Amino acid sequence: MARFCEICGKGPVVGNNVSHAHNKTKKVWYPNLQKVRTIDKDTKVVKRIKVCTRCLRSGAVEKAI
Repeated sequence: MARFCEICGKGPVVGNNVSHAHNKTKKVWYPNLQKVRTIDKDTKVVKRIKVCTRCLRSGAVEKAI
C-alpha cells in the first residue's frame, strides 16, 4: 500500500539528514496519514481510505458514523 493521501495526493518527501560534521545520509519524511471510514458522495457507499490530517481538518472528507 502506497503512502499517499487519496484526496490531495500528498506523499513522501526525500532529503538529507545533515550532521554537525556535515555528513549526509538519506532520510524520508512521510505524511501523517489516517485510515478513515468515509461516505462516497456519488454512490453513498462507505469506504476506508487513507487521508492526511490536513484534509481531515479542512473538511475535504465526510466521515461515516
